[in-house]
Amino acid sequence: MNTPIRIGIVTVSDRASSGEYEDRGGPAVHQWLDAALASPWEAFPRLIPDEQQLIEATLRALVDDEGCCLVLTTGGTGPAPRDVTPDATLAVADRVLPGFGELMRAVSLRYVLTGALSRQLGVSRGKALILNLPGNPRAIAQILDGMFGAVPDCIELLGGPSIEVTDAVVGGTSSPGPLHRSDA
Repeated sequence: MNTPIRIGIVTVSDRASSGEYEDRGGPAVHQWLDAALASPWEAFPRLIPDEQQLIEATLRALVDDEGCCLVLTTGGTGPAPRDVTPDATLAVADRVLPGFGELMRAVSLRYVLTGALSRQLGVSRGKALILNLPGNPRAIAQILDGMFGAVPDCIELLGGPSIEVTDAVVGGTSSPGPLHRSDA
């Protein structure tokens, strides 16, 4: 398949979206995906403030209008009142996939106790997977390293495209075809 896989990358940050500082989360996600994906892919980046209705509209547009099979958000996953990314994600979800949130927190807790404060989650919308990542570039890489091997299989099970990953992805394969889950 030569059609690039469409992936939304949404940075949710009041300060970065207003130009107070440079967005580092979105570029960190993009860089990680460049190293991890063997399939051709196309990024659909968005930089938006912590406004629930805007986050919801952005997620809907990336999945429903742009045809993204994967949307990765970065930022807005903590307990602060302005951290509404998970709330917006739940509002557009068809189904919650609790294992992704559990896995992301488990990975975070290997590095910092504040991983317990995260409200990261994974949901499906149509044939797409939406995952909430933290805003810190180091934490983004740690979490993606620890859980991305399950992402291609999930997308395929949702009816999305097959995604090939490099040997660097734990649990992944660089051989042609989709990742295969264990039926055990």
